[in-house]
Amino acid sequence: MLMQISQSDQEIAGCISDIGVPFSEADLRNPKPQQIQMVFEHLGDILMNATRDSIDPAMRAACEDVCNEHPDLVPVDIRLMMGFFVSLRKMLIECGVHDFSMNDLVRPTYERLGKIFSYVINFIRFREGQTDAIDENFSKAEETKNRIEQLYTENDDMQQRLEDMKRNRKAMEAAVKEKVKRNDELKARLLELRKGQERIAEQLERSKAEKNRAQQQLEEKTEKLVRSRQESEKLRPYVLQSPAALQSALTELQENLMREKSQIDMLERRTRALQTSSDSFGVVHNDVQSCVKVLEEIAVELQKEEEEDSRAAKNKEALNERGASVREVEQNEKLLQRQLAKWEERIDELRKKHKEREDANKANMEELWEMQRQLREERGVKSREMDRRKGRIDQTEKKVSFVILCTMNNAYRTHRWLSSRRPSKKRSRTHTKNTSNSNHTSSCTSQRWSRVFPNAR
Repeated sequence: MLMQISQSDQEIAGCISDIGVPFSEADLRNPKPQQIQMVFEHLGDILMNATRDSIDPAMRAACEDVCNEHPDLVPVDIRLMMGFFVSLRKMLIECGVHDFSMNDLVRPTYERLGKIFSYVINFIRFREGQTDAIDENFSKAEETKNRIEQLYTENDDMQQRLEDMKRNRKAMEAAVKEKVKRNDELKARLLELRKGQERIAEQLERSKAEKNRAQQQLEEKTEKLVRSRQESEKLRPYVLQSPAALQSALTELQENLMREKSQIDMLERRTRALQTSSDSFGVVHNDVQSCVKVLEEIAVELQKEEEEDSRAAKNKEALNERGASVREVEQNEKLLQRQLAKWEERIDELRKKHKEREDANKANMEELWEMQRQLREERGVKSREMDRRKGRIDQTEKKVSFVILCTMNNAYRTHRWLSSRRPSKKRSRTHTKNTSNSNHTSSCTSQRWSRVFPNAR
């Protein structure tokens, strides 16, 4: 949570003037609604990129939805101020002001404005301190937003394509139904034609058999006629000899002739009938050939219908695949929305943790400043004590050096005096003894002073 620090009137006026709006302490103590609204609009533009141009389309659409018949019922300024108030309230909630109301814009007071501007200035300073994290999260949010917009666009394109495919499917289903109906009609007609063809073929076979039988009978009758004529020619001499027999034979032959003639007429009529039947059979054969051609065309049409059915099945499979891809896109969209919600929650948690860390760091800094102040005081006391000790040590070293110098001078004078008064051997012994005594004296003296002042070395 942000540590709210109250700002002075001069600092508030200076910060508002720095953002580009002329403002003074008198304006803060005696606020004017128009000026305060202008300040808040400028703050909204800086912190949220919320301007009249960005708020006007949504508010105009809302006004058209609420009072479409009376668009002049809500003035434009009031409409924009209400939309800006909603955005501004969200911003101030983030800044820590949870009781912001419309009175702060319409009837502002000095106490409320001081509190609100202090919170906003603290938020701006905190935001300037967290610019890197905010830019990083903002870039991630923009990328997520662009990805969501891209997915929405792809979803709209997919839905448009799905609608087009549905319309094409309906048109194809209607065409397929019509083709199936026509196919059924053609199949029924084909069956009827096949039955007619079979009947005509049977009639043709029967007619051919009757023709062959009639031709055979005609040939037999002709052969009989020729034989009869030959027999009559053979019997002609015998007939001339007997008129009565000839008359009877003639009568018999006339009767036979009439019978044969009637049979010949009947056979001729039968032949003409058979010829007519043969011609009709030829016509029927031609009709059958045309029917066969129609059947072949129908088979081709059926093959085309089957190809169209297979193409329709493929289109149906493609439509199902597109539907699956659309569902997959919707699932990806839901997954991205959940990820976006998780990222927003993580961002809130990171903000809270950062606030807690900042508070802990401030507390640690205060403790470190206090410890540093104590260490400085202790260091000052110890440095003063060390200076005093150094002064004492310098004085003692000077005294010791002076005593040693005096002792050595005295020992040297004594040695010279003794060496001048005694013989050479005794002088040497005395010199050696005095030298050892002087060394012993100086070493004892230095040991005594070193025990008294251990730091003198």
